[in-house]
Amino acid sequence: MATVDVAQPLSSTIEWSPPENWPARSRAECRAILTAPGQRFEMEEIEIRGIRLRTWKNAPPNLRAIALLGQSHADREFVIYEDERVSYDSWFRAVANLAHDLRARGIGKGDRVALAMRNLPEWPVAFFAATTIGAVCVPLNAWWTGAELSFGLSDSGAKALICDSERWERIAPHRGEFPGLETVLVTRHEGEPSAAERLEGVIGTPREYASLPLRELPAVEIAPEDDATIFYTSGTTGKPKGALGTHRNLCTNILSGGYNAACAVLRRGEALPEPKPRTGLTVIPLFHVTACSAGLMSNIAAGNTMIFMYKWDAVQAFKIIEREKVSSTGGVPTIAWQLLEHPERKNYNLSSIEAIGYGGAPAAPELVRKIHEVFGALPGNGWGMTETMATVTGHSSEDYLNRPDSCGPPVAVADLKIMSDDGTRELPVGEIGELWARGPMVVKGYWNNPDATAETFIDGWVRTGDLARLDEEGWCYIADRAKDMIIRGGENIYSSEVENVLYDHPAVTDAALIGLPHQQLGEEPAAVVHLAHGAHVSEDELRDWVAVRLARFKVPARIAFSKETLPRNANGKILKKDLFSFF
Repeated sequence: MATVDVAQPLSSTIEWSPPENWPARSRAECRAILTAPGQRFEMEEIEIRGIRLRTWKNAPPNLRAIALLGQSHADREFVIYEDERVSYDSWFRAVANLAHDLRARGIGKGDRVALAMRNLPEWPVAFFAATTIGAVCVPLNAWWTGAELSFGLSDSGAKALICDSERWERIAPHRGEFPGLETVLVTRHEGEPSAAERLEGVIGTPREYASLPLRELPAVEIAPEDDATIFYTSGTTGKPKGALGTHRNLCTNILSGGYNAACAVLRRGEALPEPKPRTGLTVIPLFHVTACSAGLMSNIAAGNTMIFMYKWDAVQAFKIIEREKVSSTGGVPTIAWQLLEHPERKNYNLSSIEAIGYGGAPAAPELVRKIHEVFGALPGNGWGMTETMATVTGHSSEDYLNRPDSCGPPVAVADLKIMSDDGTRELPVGEIGELWARGPMVVKGYWNNPDATAETFIDGWVRTGDLARLDEEGWCYIADRAKDMIIRGGENIYSSEVENVLYDHPAVTDAALIGLPHQQLGEEPAAVVHLAHGAHVSEDELRDWVAVRLARFKVPARIAFSKETLPRNANGKILKKDLFSFF
Protein backbone atom coordinates (compact mmCIF):
# COMPACT_ATOMS: atom_id res chain seq x y z
CA MET A 1 0.00 0.00 0.00
CA ALA A 2 1.17 3.50 -0.80
CA THR A 3 1.52 6.49 1.46
CA VAL A 4 0.59 9.99 0.34
CA ASP A 5 3.11 12.78 0.37
CA VAL A 6 1.29 15.96 1.33
CA ALA A 7 3.91 18.53 0.37
CA GLN A 8 1.68 21.56 0.84
CA PRO A 9 -1.52 21.75 2.89
CA LEU A 10 -4.49 22.33 0.63
CA SER A 11 -5.70 24.98 3.06
CA SER A 12 -2.88 27.18 1.75
CA THR A 13 -3.66 26.44 -1.89
CA ILE A 14 -7.19 27.79 -1.41
CA GLU A 15 -5.70 30.88 0.28
CA TRP A 16 -7.24 30.36 3.70
CA SER A 17 -5.41 30.94 6.94
CA PRO A 18 -6.82 29.92 10.33
CA PRO A 19 -8.03 32.82 12.50
CA GLU A 20 -5.88 33.76 15.45
CA ASN A 21 -6.30 31.38 18.39
CA TRP A 22 -8.16 28.82 16.29
CA PRO A 23 -8.81 26.09 17.18
CA ALA A 24 -9.68 27.11 20.70
CA ARG A 25 -10.14 23.44 21.60
CA SER A 26 -8.86 20.17 20.23
CA ARG A 27 -11.35 17.73 18.75
CA ALA A 28 -10.70 15.45 21.75
CA GLU A 29 -11.61 18.27 24.15
CA CYS A 30 -14.81 18.93 22.19
CA ARG A 31 -15.71 15.27 22.39
CA ALA A 32 -15.12 15.20 26.15
CA ILE A 33 -17.33 18.26 26.70
CA LEU A 34 -20.16 17.19 24.41
CA THR A 35 -20.34 13.54 25.53
CA ALA A 36 -19.96 14.14 29.26
CA PRO A 37 -22.59 12.54 31.54
CA GLY A 38 -25.84 14.47 31.41
CA GLN A 39 -25.01 16.22 28.15
CA ARG A 40 -27.06 15.94 24.98
CA PHE A 41 -24.42 13.83 23.22
CA GLU A 42 -23.76 11.47 26.10
CA MET A 43 -22.88 7.96 24.94
CA GLU A 44 -23.53 4.51 26.29
CA GLU A 45 -22.13 1.16 25.26
CA ILE A 46 -24.60 -1.56 24.36
CA GLU A 47 -24.53 -4.87 22.52
CA ILE A 48 -25.93 -4.84 18.98
CA ARG A 49 -26.02 -8.16 17.13
CA GLY A 50 -23.31 -9.53 19.42
CA ILE A 51 -20.96 -6.52 19.10
CA ARG A 52 -20.34 -3.94 21.84
CA LEU A 53 -20.84 -0.47 20.31
CA ARG A 54 -21.02 3.11 21.53
CA THR A 55 -24.42 4.70 20.90
CA TRP A 56 -26.05 8.07 21.52
CA LYS A 57 -27.83 7.69 24.84
CA ASN A 58 -30.39 10.39 23.99
CA ALA A 59 -31.24 9.30 20.46
CA PRO A 60 -34.95 8.65 19.81
CA PRO A 61 -35.65 4.92 20.18
CA ASN A 62 -37.55 4.58 16.92
CA LEU A 63 -39.24 6.44 14.08
CA ARG A 64 -42.52 6.64 16.02
CA ALA A 65 -40.69 8.88 18.51
CA ILE A 66 -39.47 11.08 15.64
CA ALA A 67 -43.02 11.37 14.30
CA LEU A 68 -44.20 12.50 17.73
CA LEU A 69 -41.40 15.06 17.85
CA GLY A 70 -42.70 16.34 14.54
CA GLN A 71 -46.23 16.59 15.90
CA SER A 72 -44.93 18.76 18.76
CA HIS A 73 -43.91 21.48 16.28
CA ALA A 74 -47.64 22.03 15.60
CA ASP A 75 -48.26 24.96 13.22
CA ARG A 76 -44.64 25.39 12.17
CA GLU A 77 -44.33 24.90 8.40
CA PHE A 78 -42.82 21.51 7.58
CA VAL A 79 -42.89 21.16 3.79
CA ILE A 80 -43.12 23.77 1.04
CA TYR A 81 -43.57 22.49 -2.51
CA GLU A 82 -44.37 25.06 -5.18
CA ASP A 83 -47.60 26.70 -3.88
CA GLU A 84 -48.35 23.92 -1.36
CA ARG A 85 -47.52 24.45 2.32
CA VAL A 86 -47.91 21.71 4.91
CA SER A 87 -47.56 22.32 8.64
CA TYR A 88 -46.21 19.73 11.07
CA ASP A 89 -49.69 19.29 12.53
CA SER A 90 -51.19 18.67 9.08
CA TRP A 91 -48.41 16.24 8.19
CA PHE A 92 -48.93 14.25 11.38
CA ARG A 93 -52.68 14.04 10.75
CA ALA A 94 -51.97 12.57 7.31
CA VAL A 95 -49.37 10.14 8.72
CA ALA A 96 -51.70 8.84 11.43
CA ASN A 97 -54.69 8.44 9.11
CA LEU A 98 -52.66 6.66 6.43
CA ALA A 99 -51.06 4.44 9.11
CA HIS A 100 -54.51 3.32 10.30
CA ASP A 101 -55.58 2.67 6.71
CA LEU A 102 -52.51 0.50 6.07
CA ARG A 103 -53.22 -1.47 9.24
CA ALA A 104 -56.81 -1.99 8.13
CA ARG A 105 -55.47 -3.46 4.87
CA GLY A 106 -53.56 -6.07 6.82
CA ILE A 107 -50.14 -4.45 6.63
CA GLY A 108 -48.18 -4.91 9.82
CA LYS A 109 -44.79 -5.32 11.40
CA GLY A 110 -42.15 -6.58 8.99
CA ASP A 111 -44.25 -6.18 5.84
CA ARG A 112 -42.55 -4.21 3.10
CA VAL A 113 -44.15 -1.00 1.80
CA ALA A 114 -42.45 0.33 -1.34
CA LEU A 115 -42.34 4.10 -1.88
CA ALA A 116 -41.65 5.42 -5.39
CA MET A 117 -42.09 9.12 -6.11
CA ARG A 118 -40.19 12.33 -6.61
CA ASN A 119 -39.76 14.72 -3.67
CA LEU A 120 -43.38 15.58 -2.89
CA PRO A 121 -45.20 16.43 0.37
CA GLU A 122 -46.68 12.92 0.19
CA TRP A 123 -43.22 11.31 0.49
CA PRO A 124 -42.63 11.90 4.23
CA VAL A 125 -46.27 11.05 4.90
CA ALA A 126 -45.96 7.64 3.26
CA PHE A 127 -42.56 6.97 4.81
CA PHE A 128 -43.70 7.55 8.39
CA ALA A 129 -47.12 5.94 7.91
CA ALA A 130 -45.28 2.72 7.05
CA THR A 131 -42.45 2.83 9.58
CA THR A 132 -44.56 3.93 12.57
CA ILE A 133 -46.63 0.71 12.30
CA GLY A 134 -43.47 -1.41 12.19
CA ALA A 135 -43.58 -2.03 8.43
CA VAL A 136 -40.37 -1.80 6.43
CA CYS A 137 -40.35 1.16 4.03
CA VAL A 138 -38.57 0.50 0.71
CA PRO A 139 -37.76 3.85 -0.97
CA LEU A 140 -37.22 3.10 -4.66
CA ASN A 141 -35.10 5.21 -6.96
CA ALA A 142 -37.49 7.51 -8.81
CA TRP A 143 -35.04 7.69 -11.72
CA TRP A 144 -35.27 3.96 -12.35
CA THR A 145 -36.93 2.52 -15.42
CA GLY A 146 -40.01 0.31 -15.20
CA ALA A 147 -37.84 -2.80 -15.25
CA GLU A 148 -35.59 -1.46 -12.49
CA LEU A 149 -38.55 -0.47 -10.34
CA SER A 150 -39.96 -3.94 -10.91
CA PHE A 151 -36.71 -5.42 -9.66
CA GLY A 152 -37.00 -3.43 -6.42
CA LEU A 153 -40.61 -4.49 -5.91
CA SER A 154 -39.82 -8.16 -6.57
CA ASP A 155 -36.58 -8.26 -4.60
CA SER A 156 -38.12 -6.63 -1.53
CA GLY A 157 -41.32 -8.67 -1.69
CA ALA A 158 -43.38 -5.52 -1.22
CA LYS A 159 -46.93 -6.03 0.03
CA ALA A 160 -47.92 -2.43 -0.73
CA LEU A 161 -46.75 0.33 -3.05
CA ILE A 162 -47.29 4.06 -2.65
CA CYS A 163 -46.17 6.00 -5.72
CA ASP A 164 -46.80 9.03 -7.89
CA SER A 165 -48.38 8.97 -11.32
CA GLU A 166 -45.07 9.04 -13.22
CA ARG A 167 -43.74 5.99 -11.42
CA TRP A 168 -47.05 4.14 -11.80
CA GLU A 169 -46.95 4.63 -15.56
CA ARG A 170 -43.61 2.80 -15.56
CA ILE A 171 -44.66 0.07 -13.12
CA ALA A 172 -48.20 -0.62 -14.33
CA PRO A 173 -47.14 -2.69 -17.38
CA HIS A 174 -45.32 -5.04 -14.96
CA ARG A 175 -48.21 -5.28 -12.47
CA GLY A 176 -48.78 -8.98 -13.13
CA GLU A 177 -45.23 -9.80 -12.01
CA PHE A 178 -46.03 -9.08 -8.34
CA PRO A 179 -48.69 -11.45 -7.04
CA GLY A 180 -47.77 -10.51 -3.47
CA LEU A 181 -48.38 -6.79 -4.08
CA GLU A 182 -51.83 -6.40 -2.58
CA THR A 183 -52.20 -2.63 -2.31
CA VAL A 184 -51.21 0.15 -4.73
CA LEU A 185 -51.91 3.79 -3.82
CA VAL A 186 -51.11 6.37 -6.51
CA THR A 187 -50.93 10.11 -5.94
CA ARG A 188 -51.35 13.00 -8.40
CA HIS A 189 -52.97 10.81 -11.02
CA GLU A 190 -55.62 12.26 -13.34
CA GLY A 191 -58.66 10.08 -13.00
CA GLU A 192 -58.70 6.60 -11.53
CA PRO A 193 -55.49 4.62 -12.06
CA SER A 194 -55.97 1.15 -13.49
CA ALA A 195 -55.38 -1.71 -11.03
CA ALA A 196 -54.69 0.81 -8.26
CA GLU A 197 -56.36 3.35 -5.96
CA ARG A 198 -55.82 7.07 -5.55
CA LEU A 199 -53.92 8.04 -2.41
CA GLU A 200 -56.11 11.14 -2.25
CA GLY A 201 -59.07 8.84 -1.66
CA VAL A 202 -57.49 7.91 1.67
CA ILE A 203 -55.98 11.14 2.99
CA GLY A 204 -56.89 13.84 0.45
CA THR A 205 -54.42 16.28 -1.11
CA PRO A 206 -51.69 18.05 0.91
CA ARG A 207 -53.92 21.14 1.06
CA GLU A 208 -56.57 19.00 2.77
CA TYR A 209 -54.34 17.39 5.41
CA ALA A 210 -55.23 20.07 7.96
CA SER A 211 -58.89 18.99 7.87
CA LEU A 212 -58.17 15.31 8.56
CA PRO A 213 -59.21 14.02 12.00
CA LEU A 214 -56.47 14.09 14.62
CA ARG A 215 -55.72 10.48 15.54
CA GLU A 216 -53.08 8.75 17.57
CA LEU A 217 -50.69 6.45 15.81
CA PRO A 218 -51.71 2.77 15.85
CA ALA A 219 -50.34 1.04 18.94
CA VAL A 220 -47.25 -0.95 17.94
CA GLU A 221 -44.19 -1.94 19.98
CA ILE A 222 -41.03 -1.11 18.03
CA ALA A 223 -37.51 -1.83 19.32
CA PRO A 224 -34.47 0.16 18.14
CA GLU A 225 -33.08 -2.89 16.32
CA ASP A 226 -36.30 -3.67 14.45
CA ASP A 227 -36.16 -3.45 10.65
CA ALA A 228 -37.20 -0.04 9.31
CA THR A 229 -36.00 0.45 5.73
CA ILE A 230 -34.49 -1.14 2.67
CA PHE A 231 -32.47 1.38 0.67
CA TYR A 232 -30.99 0.07 -2.55
CA THR A 233 -27.35 0.76 -3.34
CA SER A 234 -26.44 2.86 -6.34
CA GLY A 235 -26.10 -0.14 -8.61
CA THR A 236 -23.41 1.46 -10.79
CA THR A 237 -22.15 -2.09 -11.36
CA GLY A 238 -24.38 -5.18 -11.25
CA LYS A 239 -27.76 -5.43 -9.56
CA PRO A 240 -28.49 -3.02 -6.68
CA LYS A 241 -28.38 -4.56 -3.23
CA GLY A 242 -30.95 -3.73 -0.58
CA ALA A 243 -29.34 -2.38 2.59
CA LEU A 244 -31.55 -3.43 5.52
CA GLY A 245 -31.66 -0.57 8.01
CA THR A 246 -32.98 -0.42 11.55
CA HIS A 247 -34.81 2.26 13.51
CA ARG A 248 -31.58 2.87 15.45
CA ASN A 249 -29.68 3.43 12.18
CA LEU A 250 -31.91 6.32 11.15
CA CYS A 251 -32.29 7.80 14.64
CA THR A 252 -28.50 7.87 15.10
CA ASN A 253 -28.14 10.48 12.37
CA ILE A 254 -30.06 13.09 14.33
CA LEU A 255 -27.38 13.30 16.99
CA SER A 256 -24.46 12.62 14.64
CA GLY A 257 -25.31 15.68 12.58
CA GLY A 258 -25.85 17.78 15.68
CA TYR A 259 -22.58 16.57 17.17
CA ASN A 260 -20.59 17.73 14.13
CA ALA A 261 -22.27 21.14 14.20
CA ALA A 262 -21.59 21.51 17.93
CA CYS A 263 -17.93 20.60 17.45
CA ALA A 264 -17.52 23.44 14.95
CA VAL A 265 -18.85 25.94 17.51
CA LEU A 266 -16.65 24.67 20.35
CA ARG A 267 -13.58 24.63 18.11
CA ARG A 268 -14.24 28.33 17.57
CA GLY A 269 -14.29 28.88 21.34
CA GLU A 270 -17.92 29.95 21.37
CA ALA A 271 -20.80 28.86 23.57
CA LEU A 272 -23.35 26.50 22.05
CA PRO A 273 -26.33 28.52 20.79
CA GLU A 274 -29.95 27.82 21.62
CA PRO A 275 -31.42 25.77 18.78
CA LYS A 276 -33.84 27.57 16.48
CA PRO A 277 -35.84 26.28 13.49
CA ARG A 278 -34.38 27.04 10.08
CA THR A 279 -35.44 26.77 6.46
CA GLY A 280 -33.51 24.54 4.08
CA LEU A 281 -33.78 23.78 0.36
CA THR A 282 -33.66 20.01 -0.21
CA VAL A 283 -32.43 19.35 -3.74
CA ILE A 284 -31.40 15.71 -3.54
CA PRO A 285 -33.89 12.83 -3.69
CA LEU A 286 -35.44 11.53 -0.50
CA PHE A 287 -34.91 7.96 -1.69
CA HIS A 288 -31.19 8.54 -1.00
CA VAL A 289 -29.98 8.06 2.59
CA THR A 290 -28.36 11.52 2.66
CA ALA A 291 -31.70 13.26 2.15
CA CYS A 292 -33.82 10.81 4.16
CA SER A 293 -31.69 9.55 7.01
CA ALA A 294 -29.34 12.50 7.50
CA GLY A 295 -31.73 15.21 6.30
CA LEU A 296 -35.37 14.34 6.90
CA MET A 297 -34.83 12.83 10.37
CA SER A 298 -32.80 15.79 11.65
CA ASN A 299 -35.13 18.38 10.15
CA ILE A 300 -38.19 16.85 11.80
CA ALA A 301 -36.45 16.60 15.16
CA ALA A 302 -35.44 20.28 14.96
CA GLY A 303 -38.74 21.56 13.56
CA ASN A 304 -37.08 22.90 10.43
CA THR A 305 -38.88 23.79 7.22
CA MET A 306 -37.99 21.74 4.16
CA ILE A 307 -38.51 23.06 0.64
CA PHE A 308 -38.82 20.56 -2.22
CA MET A 309 -38.39 21.29 -5.94
CA TYR A 310 -40.07 19.51 -8.86
CA LYS A 311 -36.62 19.18 -10.36
CA TRP A 312 -33.31 20.92 -9.87
CA ASP A 313 -32.99 24.26 -11.64
CA ALA A 314 -30.44 26.83 -10.49
CA VAL A 315 -32.55 29.89 -11.34
CA GLN A 316 -35.60 28.44 -9.60
CA ALA A 317 -33.38 27.73 -6.61
CA PHE A 318 -32.24 31.36 -6.56
CA LYS A 319 -35.87 32.50 -6.55
CA ILE A 320 -36.77 30.14 -3.71
CA ILE A 321 -33.73 31.12 -1.61
CA GLU A 322 -34.57 34.81 -1.99
CA ARG A 323 -38.33 34.42 -1.36
CA GLU A 324 -38.18 31.96 1.55
CA LYS A 325 -34.96 33.26 3.16
CA VAL A 326 -33.36 29.83 2.89
CA SER A 327 -30.44 29.40 5.28
CA SER A 328 -28.97 26.11 4.04
CA THR A 329 -28.82 23.96 0.94
CA GLY A 330 -26.48 21.64 -0.88
CA GLY A 331 -26.41 17.90 -1.33
CA VAL A 332 -23.73 17.07 -3.86
CA PRO A 333 -20.82 19.18 -5.15
CA THR A 334 -22.26 19.72 -8.64
CA ILE A 335 -25.22 21.62 -7.16
CA ALA A 336 -22.90 23.85 -5.14
CA TRP A 337 -20.89 24.58 -8.29
CA GLN A 338 -24.02 25.57 -10.20
CA LEU A 339 -25.11 27.91 -7.42
CA LEU A 340 -21.70 29.57 -7.60
CA GLU A 341 -21.11 29.69 -11.34
CA HIS A 342 -24.54 30.45 -12.78
CA PRO A 343 -24.57 33.88 -14.50
CA GLU A 344 -28.00 34.70 -13.03
CA ARG A 345 -26.78 34.46 -9.43
CA LYS A 346 -25.96 38.16 -9.23
CA ASN A 347 -29.61 39.08 -9.87
CA TYR A 348 -30.87 37.58 -6.61
CA ASN A 349 -30.48 38.32 -2.92
CA LEU A 350 -28.97 35.16 -1.50
CA SER A 351 -27.66 36.71 1.72
CA SER A 352 -29.77 34.40 3.89
CA ILE A 353 -27.55 31.41 3.00
CA GLU A 354 -25.49 30.43 6.05
CA ALA A 355 -24.30 26.95 5.11
CA ILE A 356 -23.80 24.83 2.00
CA GLY A 357 -23.07 21.19 2.76
CA TYR A 358 -22.58 18.15 0.62
CA GLY A 359 -21.47 14.56 0.53
CA GLY A 360 -21.97 11.58 -1.72
CA ALA A 361 -19.12 12.51 -4.06
CA PRO A 362 -15.62 13.98 -3.73
CA ALA A 363 -15.49 17.77 -3.84
CA ALA A 364 -12.75 20.00 -5.16
CA PRO A 365 -10.88 22.00 -2.51
CA GLU A 366 -11.45 25.09 -4.67
CA LEU A 367 -15.18 24.68 -4.12
CA VAL A 368 -14.64 25.09 -0.38
CA ARG A 369 -12.94 28.44 -0.85
CA LYS A 370 -15.52 29.73 -3.32
CA ILE A 371 -18.47 28.92 -1.05
CA HIS A 372 -16.84 30.91 1.72
CA GLU A 373 -15.76 33.73 -0.59
CA VAL A 374 -18.89 34.16 -2.72
CA PHE A 375 -21.67 33.44 -0.22
CA GLY A 376 -19.88 34.17 3.03
CA ALA A 377 -21.34 30.81 3.96
CA LEU A 378 -19.73 28.04 5.94
CA PRO A 379 -19.05 24.93 3.87
CA GLY A 380 -19.58 21.44 5.25
CA ASN A 381 -18.71 17.97 4.10
CA GLY A 382 -19.07 14.42 5.31
CA TRP A 383 -18.78 10.81 4.34
CA GLY A 384 -21.19 7.95 4.52
CA MET A 385 -22.80 5.38 2.28
CA THR A 386 -26.05 3.50 1.91
CA GLU A 387 -24.64 0.75 4.13
CA THR A 388 -23.98 3.25 6.92
CA MET A 389 -27.34 5.01 6.58
CA ALA A 390 -25.45 8.25 5.84
CA THR A 391 -23.30 10.07 8.39
CA VAL A 392 -20.08 8.50 9.66
CA THR A 393 -17.68 11.43 9.35
CA GLY A 394 -18.20 15.14 9.05
CA HIS A 395 -16.70 18.56 9.52
CA SER A 396 -17.59 22.10 8.60
CA SER A 397 -16.65 25.74 8.91
CA GLU A 398 -13.02 26.39 9.84
CA ASP A 399 -12.21 22.70 10.14
CA TYR A 400 -13.26 22.10 6.55
CA LEU A 401 -11.46 25.18 5.30
CA ASN A 402 -8.37 23.94 7.14
CA ARG A 403 -8.59 20.43 5.65
CA PRO A 404 -10.58 20.85 2.41
CA ASP A 405 -9.35 17.52 1.02
CA SER A 406 -10.73 15.59 4.03
CA CYS A 407 -14.26 14.36 4.74
CA GLY A 408 -13.64 14.90 8.45
CA PRO A 409 -13.13 12.66 11.47
CA PRO A 410 -15.66 10.04 12.58
CA VAL A 411 -18.44 11.11 14.91
CA ALA A 412 -17.97 10.04 18.52
CA VAL A 413 -20.00 6.82 18.19
CA ALA A 414 -18.18 5.64 15.05
CA ASP A 415 -14.81 3.99 14.43
CA LEU A 416 -12.69 3.89 11.27
CA LYS A 417 -9.71 1.80 10.31
CA ILE A 418 -7.63 1.27 7.18
CA MET A 419 -7.13 -2.34 6.15
CA SER A 420 -4.93 -4.23 3.70
CA ASP A 421 -6.35 -5.56 0.43
CA ASP A 422 -7.06 -8.99 1.87
CA GLY A 423 -8.66 -7.57 5.02
CA THR A 424 -6.23 -9.28 7.39
CA ARG A 425 -4.04 -6.39 8.54
CA GLU A 426 -4.71 -2.88 9.81
CA LEU A 427 -2.42 -0.33 8.16
CA PRO A 428 -0.57 2.46 9.98
CA VAL A 429 -1.41 6.17 9.89
CA GLY A 430 -0.85 7.72 6.47
CA GLU A 431 -1.09 4.57 4.40
CA ILE A 432 -3.82 4.09 1.82
CA GLY A 433 -5.95 0.99 2.07
CA GLU A 434 -9.59 -0.02 2.25
CA LEU A 435 -11.70 2.02 4.64
CA TRP A 436 -13.67 -0.02 7.20
CA ALA A 437 -16.32 1.61 9.40
CA ARG A 438 -18.17 0.59 12.56
CA GLY A 439 -20.93 2.10 14.66
CA PRO A 440 -24.67 2.09 15.42
CA MET A 441 -25.38 3.58 11.99
CA VAL A 442 -24.17 0.47 10.10
CA VAL A 443 -27.07 -1.52 8.63
CA LYS A 444 -27.82 -5.16 9.44
CA GLY A 445 -26.75 -6.41 6.03
CA TYR A 446 -28.19 -6.92 2.56
CA TRP A 447 -31.79 -7.98 2.17
CA ASN A 448 -32.09 -11.59 1.01
CA ASN A 449 -28.39 -11.72 0.07
CA PRO A 450 -26.41 -13.70 2.70
CA ASP A 451 -23.32 -14.13 0.50
CA ALA A 452 -22.90 -10.40 -0.12
CA THR A 453 -23.64 -9.73 3.55
CA ALA A 454 -20.92 -12.13 4.70
CA GLU A 455 -18.44 -10.57 2.29
CA THR A 456 -19.14 -6.96 3.28
CA PHE A 457 -20.10 -7.02 7.00
CA ILE A 458 -17.45 -8.51 9.29
CA ASP A 459 -17.64 -8.49 13.11
CA GLY A 460 -19.56 -5.22 13.19
CA TRP A 461 -17.41 -3.55 10.54
CA VAL A 462 -18.54 -2.70 7.02
CA ARG A 463 -15.98 -2.97 4.22
CA THR A 464 -16.69 0.21 2.31
CA GLY A 465 -14.83 -0.42 -0.94
CA ASP A 466 -13.34 3.08 -0.60
CA LEU A 467 -9.59 3.58 -0.60
CA ALA A 468 -8.63 6.07 2.08
CA ARG A 469 -6.07 7.13 4.67
CA LEU A 470 -6.29 8.54 8.18
CA ASP A 471 -4.03 11.24 9.59
CA GLU A 472 -2.61 11.44 13.11
CA GLU A 473 -5.75 13.14 14.47
CA GLY A 474 -8.15 10.71 12.83
CA TRP A 475 -9.29 12.86 9.90
CA CYS A 476 -10.27 10.72 6.93
CA TYR A 477 -9.12 11.33 3.35
CA ILE A 478 -10.90 9.39 0.60
CA ALA A 479 -8.45 8.53 -2.17
CA ASP A 480 -10.71 6.61 -4.52
CA ARG A 481 -13.24 3.89 -4.95
CA ALA A 482 -11.26 0.66 -5.10
CA LYS A 483 -12.75 -0.18 -8.49
CA ASP A 484 -11.94 3.31 -9.83
CA MET A 485 -8.23 3.18 -9.10
CA ILE A 486 -6.17 3.26 -12.31
CA ILE A 487 -3.01 1.17 -12.57
CA ARG A 488 -0.65 2.57 -15.21
CA GLY A 489 2.34 0.37 -15.82
CA GLY A 490 2.23 -0.86 -12.22
CA GLU A 491 1.80 2.64 -10.75
CA ASN A 492 -1.38 3.34 -8.77
CA ILE A 493 -3.28 6.49 -9.74
CA TYR A 494 -6.02 7.58 -7.35
CA SER A 495 -8.57 9.38 -9.49
CA SER A 496 -9.67 11.86 -6.80
CA GLU A 497 -6.10 13.17 -6.50
CA VAL A 498 -6.01 14.07 -10.21
CA GLU A 499 -9.61 15.29 -10.18
CA ASN A 500 -8.86 17.67 -7.30
CA VAL A 501 -5.98 19.19 -9.27
CA LEU A 502 -8.23 19.64 -12.31
CA TYR A 503 -10.92 21.20 -10.11
CA ASP A 504 -8.35 23.67 -8.83
CA HIS A 505 -8.07 25.15 -12.33
CA PRO A 506 -10.29 28.26 -12.38
CA ALA A 507 -11.97 27.19 -15.64
CA VAL A 508 -13.02 23.71 -14.46
CA THR A 509 -16.26 23.06 -12.54
CA ASP A 510 -16.67 19.31 -13.09
CA ALA A 511 -14.04 16.63 -13.64
CA ALA A 512 -13.64 12.88 -13.62
CA LEU A 513 -10.75 10.53 -14.35
CA ILE A 514 -11.14 7.11 -15.95
CA GLY A 515 -8.71 4.46 -17.14
CA LEU A 516 -8.50 3.75 -20.88
CA PRO A 517 -7.09 0.40 -22.04
CA HIS A 518 -3.44 0.58 -23.18
CA GLN A 519 -1.57 -2.22 -24.90
CA GLN A 520 1.74 -1.77 -23.08
CA LEU A 521 0.75 -0.02 -19.84
CA GLY A 522 -2.50 -1.82 -19.13
CA GLU A 523 -4.30 1.46 -18.50
CA GLU A 524 -3.68 5.14 -19.01
CA PRO A 525 -5.54 8.00 -17.31
CA ALA A 526 -8.02 10.10 -19.27
CA ALA A 527 -10.17 12.96 -18.01
CA VAL A 528 -13.53 14.43 -18.91
CA VAL A 529 -14.13 18.00 -17.77
CA HIS A 530 -16.90 20.57 -17.84
CA LEU A 531 -15.90 24.23 -17.91
CA ALA A 532 -17.40 27.20 -16.12
CA HIS A 533 -19.78 29.40 -18.08
CA GLY A 534 -17.78 31.50 -20.53
CA ALA A 535 -14.43 29.88 -19.64
CA HIS A 536 -11.95 28.62 -22.22
CA VAL A 537 -8.92 26.37 -21.78
CA SER A 538 -7.22 23.86 -24.07
CA GLU A 539 -6.40 20.22 -23.48
CA ASP A 540 -2.67 20.97 -23.49
CA GLU A 541 -3.11 23.79 -20.96
CA LEU A 542 -4.93 21.47 -18.58
CA ARG A 543 -2.32 18.76 -19.05
CA ASP A 544 0.42 21.28 -18.24
CA TRP A 545 -1.57 22.39 -15.19
CA VAL A 546 -1.59 18.83 -13.85
CA ALA A 547 2.04 18.16 -14.85
CA VAL A 548 3.44 20.90 -12.60
CA ARG A 549 1.46 19.63 -9.63
CA LEU A 550 1.62 15.83 -9.89
CA ALA A 551 4.00 13.13 -11.09
CA ARG A 552 4.13 12.74 -14.85
CA PHE A 553 2.55 9.29 -14.83
CA LYS A 554 -0.59 10.82 -13.27
CA VAL A 555 -1.10 13.38 -16.05
CA PRO A 556 -4.13 12.47 -18.19
CA ALA A 557 -3.05 11.16 -21.57
CA ARG A 558 -6.23 12.59 -23.04
CA ILE A 559 -8.76 15.20 -21.89
CA ALA A 560 -12.25 15.54 -23.34
CA PHE A 561 -14.63 18.44 -22.81
CA SER A 562 -18.31 17.99 -21.97
CA LYS A 563 -20.80 20.74 -22.75
CA GLU A 564 -22.96 19.60 -19.84
CA THR A 565 -22.13 18.71 -16.24
CA LEU A 566 -21.02 15.10 -16.03
CA PRO A 567 -23.66 12.36 -15.80
CA ARG A 568 -24.52 11.31 -12.27
CA ASN A 569 -26.78 8.84 -10.59
CA ALA A 570 -29.41 9.98 -8.10
CA ASN A 571 -26.86 9.75 -5.26
CA GLY A 572 -24.63 12.33 -6.93
CA LYS A 573 -21.93 9.87 -8.00
CA ILE A 574 -20.50 10.37 -11.47
CA LEU A 575 -21.38 7.53 -13.81
CA LYS A 576 -17.87 6.86 -15.01
CA LYS A 577 -18.99 4.03 -17.27
CA ASP A 578 -20.82 6.66 -19.36
CA LEU A 579 -17.64 8.70 -19.88
CA PHE A 580 -15.90 6.19 -22.14
CA SER A 581 -18.06 7.43 -25.03
CA PHE A 582 -16.03 10.67 -25.01
CA PHE A 583 -12.99 8.79 -26.32
